[in-house]
Amino acid sequence: MDRALELARTTVLAAVVGVACGAASALFLWLLEVVTSTRLAHEELVFLLPLAGLAIGLVYERWGATIRGGNDLVLDTLHSHGAPLPLRMAPMVMIGTVLTHLFGGSAGREGTAVQMGGALADTLASRARVSPEARRTLIVAGIAGGFGSVFGTPLAGAIFGLEVPTIGKPEHRALVPALVASFVGDLTTRALGIEHTPYPAVDALALAPIVVAKWLVFAAAVAAVTVVFLELTHGLKREGERRVPRLPIRMLIGGLVVVALWRLVGTSDYLGLGVPTIVRAFDDATLAEPTFALKLLFTAVTISAGFLGGEVTPLFFVGAALGNLLAAALGLPLDLSAAVGMAAVFAAASNAPIALTIMAVELVGLAVLPHAALVCVLACLLTGHRGLYGAQRVARLKTGARVDPPVRLAALHRPPARPREP
Repeated sequence: MDRALELARTTVLAAVVGVACGAASALFLWLLEVVTSTRLAHEELVFLLPLAGLAIGLVYERWGATIRGGNDLVLDTLHSHGAPLPLRMAPMVMIGTVLTHLFGGSAGREGTAVQMGGALADTLASRARVSPEARRTLIVAGIAGGFGSVFGTPLAGAIFGLEVPTIGKPEHRALVPALVASFVGDLTTRALGIEHTPYPAVDALALAPIVVAKWLVFAAAVAAVTVVFLELTHGLKREGERRVPRLPIRMLIGGLVVVALWRLVGTSDYLGLGVPTIVRAFDDATLAEPTFALKLLFTAVTISAGFLGGEVTPLFFVGAALGNLLAAALGLPLDLSAAVGMAAVFAAASNAPIALTIMAVELVGLAVLPHAALVCVLACLLTGHRGLYGAQRVARLKTGARVDPPVRLAALHRPPARPREP
């Protein structure tokens, strides 16, 4: 009876979390639309990205030392029952992300949504004085509510909240609160007038043996591209922190590099979210071959420098453009290939193949299901023990071996130590 009462109370609190996440996502998405339109109308704003980075870095250096861990801080707090996530994490990451997009940084939305959801949920848990287990559940609900409402994919949001914290051991006990928070969050965002990007529905394709063989090659390409992105992003961040200890200066330098790349390629297609190119990848067979690689580079530089936002939408861009390129090479339908690539790159990078398979279905229709499931799972396995979130716990290796107690993902993939100079 006590357990049932706690679940009922936690579910009610999860609904409150959903409303808070949905309202925050609505404001965030509206601001993103405003600043993106402003930047497109005044492209000279991109030249100010280095100064924006300097300003954001100074603010985070002065007032954000306890929240600079971002998504990893949310996951570490969930696992360790540590100090409450500061409520200021939500407005600070929102403002920082909006400024990143206003001045052209190649970043996404999921990091902001997860951090806002986690901070709002943990603040409510603290005020309600819930048990440590209920607090953990509410943080999962906050992740789900943030993700589901910011993308308009409530079922994927719920599964993402369950799947991401621990590889090989989903947070099953949080299933109902995560579903409630994600669906309530999505309904709230839509009720506040936000419309999400519509993606083309894909046509069905029978999963014949030859098609499966093509998807195997496709998954290997996705895994290779994902590994390049992860190694480049983490490597640039590691070297940047070693050579330039101060965050504001790293962000200034990163902004200068993005501006230089922008002028070098001669187009603004690789700045910001890049949603128009994602949609274009579904039906334009003339998309330039290096499109996915250039977006990968812009995003790795932006994120490793410390700019805010996350990686989902830029990796959707990378995946959709890669799928567009592979469609002709493998003889796959263009729209289906773009849709599968869009989901699979982020699935491999986040170690969340189930959530991203469901997300693909929510975005482009049920016909994508068997293809997305196959490629997302295979790409995730082929990527190895790497990921965007070093604070993910690993309860089971991708080889199937159990890890007891679970360890941080970052501990399984550390670069070799540098030899000491004599």
